[in-house]
Amino acid sequence: MLSAFTARPIVELKQRDKSKVESILAYGDRLLVGLNTGSLRVYRVNEPIDETQAQNGIASQDQRPSASLKLDAVDLMREEEKFSKHKVEQLAIIKEANLLISLSNAIVSIHDLQTYQLQETLVKAKGAVVFAVTSNIVKEQTTGVPSIVSRLAVAVKRRIILWSWHDSELDAETSELTLVTGVKTLTWAAGTRLIAGLTSSYVLVDTESSAVTDIVGPGSIGGAPGQDGGRFGGVGVSTISYMGLGGIAPKPLATHLGAGEMLLAKDINTLFIDTEGRSLGRRQIPWAVAPEAIGYSYPYLLALQATKGTLEVRNPETLTLLQTISLPSASQLHIPQPNISLAHAGKGFLVLSERCIWRMGALDYDSQINALVDRTRLDEAISLLEMLEDALLKDKEGRLREIKMLKAQTLFDLRRFRESLELFTEVSAPPQRVIRLFPPIIAGQTSSHPQSARVAREIDQAHGNGDGTNDAAQKHAEEDESTGEDKVVVDDTKPRRQSTNDPQTTSDDTASVSTKMHRPVDETPELEGKDLKAATAELRPFLVSARTRLQRYLNPDGTLKDTVSPPNPSTSHVQEAQELLLADVPDSAEERRQQLVETARLVDTTLFRAYMFASPSLAGPLFRLDNFCDPDVVKERLIERGRYHDLIDFFHGKGLHQQALELLEKFGKKAQGDETASQLAGPQRTIAYLQTLPPEMIDLILRFIEWPLDADPNLAMEVFLADSERAETLPRQKVMDFLHKKDKVLAIKYLKHIIVELNDTTPSFHQRLAEEYIRGLRQQELSAQITKAELTDDALDFLRSSRYYQPYKALQMLPADDPNLYEARAIVLNKMGQHKQALDIYVFKMKDPNKAEEYDVPLNDRKGTANVLLVIRSSATDLENKTTSIYHTLLSLYLSPPPPHKPQLGPALNILAKHGARMPAASTLELIPEVLPIKELESYFRGRIRSANTIVSESRLISALRSNVAFAEEAKLRLGDGVPGGHGGRNRHVLITEDRVCGVCYKRFGGSAIKVLPNNNVVHYGCSN
Repeated sequence: MLSAFTARPIVELKQRDKSKVESILAYGDRLLVGLNTGSLRVYRVNEPIDETQAQNGIASQDQRPSASLKLDAVDLMREEEKFSKHKVEQLAIIKEANLLISLSNAIVSIHDLQTYQLQETLVKAKGAVVFAVTSNIVKEQTTGVPSIVSRLAVAVKRRIILWSWHDSELDAETSELTLVTGVKTLTWAAGTRLIAGLTSSYVLVDTESSAVTDIVGPGSIGGAPGQDGGRFGGVGVSTISYMGLGGIAPKPLATHLGAGEMLLAKDINTLFIDTEGRSLGRRQIPWAVAPEAIGYSYPYLLALQATKGTLEVRNPETLTLLQTISLPSASQLHIPQPNISLAHAGKGFLVLSERCIWRMGALDYDSQINALVDRTRLDEAISLLEMLEDALLKDKEGRLREIKMLKAQTLFDLRRFRESLELFTEVSAPPQRVIRLFPPIIAGQTSSHPQSARVAREIDQAHGNGDGTNDAAQKHAEEDESTGEDKVVVDDTKPRRQSTNDPQTTSDDTASVSTKMHRPVDETPELEGKDLKAATAELRPFLVSARTRLQRYLNPDGTLKDTVSPPNPSTSHVQEAQELLLADVPDSAEERRQQLVETARLVDTTLFRAYMFASPSLAGPLFRLDNFCDPDVVKERLIERGRYHDLIDFFHGKGLHQQALELLEKFGKKAQGDETASQLAGPQRTIAYLQTLPPEMIDLILRFIEWPLDADPNLAMEVFLADSERAETLPRQKVMDFLHKKDKVLAIKYLKHIIVELNDTTPSFHQRLAEEYIRGLRQQELSAQITKAELTDDALDFLRSSRYYQPYKALQMLPADDPNLYEARAIVLNKMGQHKQALDIYVFKMKDPNKAEEYDVPLNDRKGTANVLLVIRSSATDLENKTTSIYHTLLSLYLSPPPPHKPQLGPALNILAKHGARMPAASTLELIPEVLPIKELESYFRGRIRSANTIVSESRLISALRSNVAFAEEAKLRLGDGVPGGHGGRNRHVLITEDRVCGVCYKRFGGSAIKVLPNNNVVHYGCSN
């Protein structure tokens, strides 16, 4: 069991001394002992010297004995034989008032703390049974000045009488409360609240409001009527024995615990409450015999079993019995209060019997924790660590984390996987420490299983050869079965925080990975079957949590993040990162980064193995996230399972695009009937993959787009023609050069896309497309992807609409005698401004009057268009001075053609009838042959006359409209607009009253000069400036 305390007798009455110890009081280095004779002995307690410190020479001067004499535990300073006429039953002090309180023969007396002389006997407290003292710091409600208030509560039968001292001054008034039954014990719960143990129950008394609250508890604690309480469904067993046999009823006991809790005990029944009397709902302490006294020595619960002569030490949280100390005939506990003892919350308490007083020395807390861990009491060690303050331990957080990991290891060995992994997650255990608990199928080379680790190394070395891997595993399994030897693997990995326990004393159930040796194989069976599946299912949440923690320090590319805030502000980045690693974190940022990357690779690879073992469908979503999985392990496992889609997703996520595309090409070129990776057959998957690559990888795209272009050109061209940012930002010159070598039609298709759809105005691209179109028009046989008619239409549309190619270069590629290129040559001549030559092609070579007539509207240059519009709007007398239009040129070709062509009167008369009004009259009439009858020109002259009349009529109409507008404006200025509040014209006026003020200075106008604004607002003339 635990050795939290050691008993050291400091006062032992000699055999010839017939006195008996009745009460004691310890404060500072003084020990007051009240005897049954009424005497009071005063001892000075000497602090013991730590022998190890004395040997090392670090004992202080006060601790070192003079000469070679050993100090006694106590020195008797004085003895007051006439302190009382009867036995001294209870002692207490009010340190602030320098008073000593004693109870003797049912009388409470007040003595001087220095001289021990009687100062006063409390007459009102005659017949007292017990008293209790407390001191607290209280602030005045009005001034807020703190003062020390001490209170004395004395129980006299059913009454409680209260005295109080304010800053060592006794108050003149006392208060008194009467309860339902006699009071047996008193315990202060707080500064103004008192727990009174009655004959049959407990009550909480508020000394300020005089309110009394019943405390309801099990069994003999005191419950509501008809309530079955105790642990045995009724009254306690001890109560039956006492009362049924004429014995004395057990005394009600109460003691303070930590953090505002209290414990009530009567018989074998217990109740945990807070300082306001409310039950905490905790289970009872499993006492077999009613204790004689209870107490609390931080952080333990004490119970004195007088019948057995033992002191029990329990954990107040778990109620586990940790230590039993034999103290023959011990009857009382004395725990100094914090306000009168510098001992840490009563750490150095006393136990007394009639003839002896023991001082209980506490072992240092670190040693206590080590002892609990050595005895595999891990739950008790964790509970004790959580109760203790940080300052009392060396590296409390580290010890607590290490012990919880030991507990998790134990739970894992007991096949309680969920509890184990939840605890590992709670303490943020290093992933390597957890992963090594699993066999190689999950942990790989990290596995701590002896015969499996060797197999795992060869498995990892044989990546990509599934058959060889299985053979190696089977071979080693057969070797291990044949030898039958126990193998031990040495753990050469140093844990982050080593336990101070001796590894040799650790039991098998709690053997930790922090020890240097693992248990033999036959004692630690490997996980397999249902156990392995259950453990793997619980491992996955732990690994996901570890991934989340690693992402706080690592970027997806493996570099350290510059700015990261640790979850706990009290810890540094290095401390937070250290929890993820088994070894100490190096000072170098680069080494720390490498260790974190290795840990991330281990976590992600193990998570992948876990998914593949239990739920292969979850491996795909893992690859779509940033991960550090080992590519060789992933490739081997996925190929074995035939999960090629997931493998391609993994390659894409890791940036291994060439491997992914090679795999896609391998399966894409297979026949449709092939069952292996049938879902990857054809170019569709490769095309979709290429569309996800960035423009920087254009060389890789062009390398692997070739076979999809051969298989399905239209679909493959989506890599370059898709409506996506990646396709639009590809290097266009490289793509164009590649497609030009591959297929001219594909190059035309791409150039048309970037020019028409993407509005690319690069002259070289326009020139390239123009040349490709011309070459296509000159070829007799074209690709099956496009017809001759489609190519011709596209080429003519481009030559007609584009303004960024060089017409003279295009003209050089267009022969003048090729009938298929007549129209293209005419369009190019039009771009060069050679309109007469272009019209010559339409009129004489193509013999298409309609196209020649339509030539002017869409294809004439800006200067010609402006001239035509100018002619239309001009008067008939000025037409001779205007520039010749396109129709005039066309008319001249019809009527005065170059040899050997003959005049064409029909098309010429049609031009005159439709467009004669747009051409200059003088030059047009000069072109008409004299032999042409006037009757044939009737439509021409009608058009000219109608055009002249239209201009005159339009001028008159505009003049009339302008006169009407001028008349309306003049009427508005003279007469106003007739709208209330609007413009009044010359009749506009404003009314100035005595109350009207200026809109600027807000003063009355009086006789000042004013100014009326256009909106009828009135201001002072001076304010208007």
